[in-house]
Amino acid sequence: MASVKVWCILVLSFLLPHSYAHMDFFTSIGHMTDLINTEKDLVTSLKDYIKAEESKLEQIKKWAEKLDQLTDTATKDPEGFLGHPVNAFKLMKRLNTEWGELENLVLKDMSDGFISNMTIQRQYFPNDEDQAGAAKALLRLQDTYNLDTDTLSRGNLPGVKHKSFLTAEDCFELGKIAYTEADYYHTELWMVQALKQLDDGEVSTVDKVSILDYLSYAVYQQGDLDKAMMLTKRLLELDPEHQRANGNLKYFEYIMSKEKEANKSTTKTDNQTDKESKTKKKEPSKDYLPERQKYEMLCRGEGLKMTPRRQKKLFCRYYNGNQNPKYILGPVKQEDEWDKPRIVRFLEIISDEEIETVKELAKPRLRRATISNPITGVLETAHYRISKSAWLSGYESPVVSRINRRIQDLTGLDVSTAEELQKDEPDAFKELGTGNRIATWLFYMSDVSAGGATVFPEVGASVWPKKGTAVFWYNLFPSGEGDYSTRHAACPVLVGNKWVSNKWIHERGQEFRRPCTLSELE
Repeated sequence: MASVKVWCILVLSFLLPHSYAHMDFFTSIGHMTDLINTEKDLVTSLKDYIKAEESKLEQIKKWAEKLDQLTDTATKDPEGFLGHPVNAFKLMKRLNTEWGELENLVLKDMSDGFISNMTIQRQYFPNDEDQAGAAKALLRLQDTYNLDTDTLSRGNLPGVKHKSFLTAEDCFELGKIAYTEADYYHTELWMVQALKQLDDGEVSTVDKVSILDYLSYAVYQQGDLDKAMMLTKRLLELDPEHQRANGNLKYFEYIMSKEKEANKSTTKTDNQTDKESKTKKKEPSKDYLPERQKYEMLCRGEGLKMTPRRQKKLFCRYYNGNQNPKYILGPVKQEDEWDKPRIVRFLEIISDEEIETVKELAKPRLRRATISNPITGVLETAHYRISKSAWLSGYESPVVSRINRRIQDLTGLDVSTAEELQKDEPDAFKELGTGNRIATWLFYMSDVSAGGATVFPEVGASVWPKKGTAVFWYNLFPSGEGDYSTRHAACPVLVGNKWVSNKWIHERGQEFRRPCTLSELE
């Protein structure tokens, strides 16, 4: 059974008939697009409600203006006014009937349509967990691409089409979410940014007291007692009765006095102590992901630069799939991306029409992707991997089948032993009985404005997305031993959307297509 995988970012796996494809959506773009449409619908509904209220108020206004003029005339000469029988009749009519009608108009609730629509759409709204996830994703981008808070807040990112700003309230919210995760490093960064924007004169619903409350404690948690005291004193200047700040200040002063006493009893000089305190560097917390620093450098394009001598050995060519009859007269464009391990890119290898077909097939089935916990081995979601996945089958569309055949023809490998429908169990490969993943074929189904590279930390390679292309490499040596230099990871998308699709080809069926050698490393 063969498979294809798509991600959006989007990763897709393709299959031959009766096989399946898997598609991941890193940025959940399909769902986010639905939310934009939902919000647009709500705005339309809200505008309809406003029009209805304006129409209602206009009727009331006209009634008031008419009655205002009439009552002014009547009150100047009540007896003379009522001496006219028509005026007497109309007064009775207005008070008995028309004022009642006006009362009903005033009491009429024009919000029914809007509230009804809100109730229907609310089931699709993101929750607190979704909002926190979006905030964490923003913080991850900040770390990965070394972005300062002011750059993010002003929306000064490369390649943006729709520039957007973060308000002081937005910055405060990011800081609060970091705070709830005990991430005091990012709490400080974003509370400082919120405070800066208020100091610069921005009008906001959030106040400096609330910001300083979080900021002083975050700074204290990172060991900067002097700064924590300074911020707390600033808070008390704004709100002298702030109970928590008064308590914190007393506690900070107590801790500082204890530290001074302890310093006196040691052999360290005050200068040495001050020097150690100043050299203490604040850093974002690191999770268990290996090679994180190298990974982030590669994502920023700061990785290993290939020597000119090695670069000279990289070529571009017209490739016919090792004399495959389909490509002898119409070869495809191929270029070398890296030498060891050998990574090649195929250009103009998937059409825009094929891409759209695959995306439309995959969108309704997107599910959150999982990772294997390095300690327990259990498959679970992770905050740093927000992709979604779905499997496609070759018989569902001739496009998927055609793309699978193209991969087989160009790689010379048998794709019939690729992965099946679901891979949610840790022993998936064992269950398949098709061996390990011998090779990876990765389609790029969109261009990306900034970020989104595929990086290989072991060798320092970065492969950047380019719509309509595909990259290919072997994960195993011909001997069947794993080539650890092909360990790779996807970088988060900084600006734009990333759709990619991958096909994992397995060992079984390749015995005569890629025979083993006598050396383990060949």
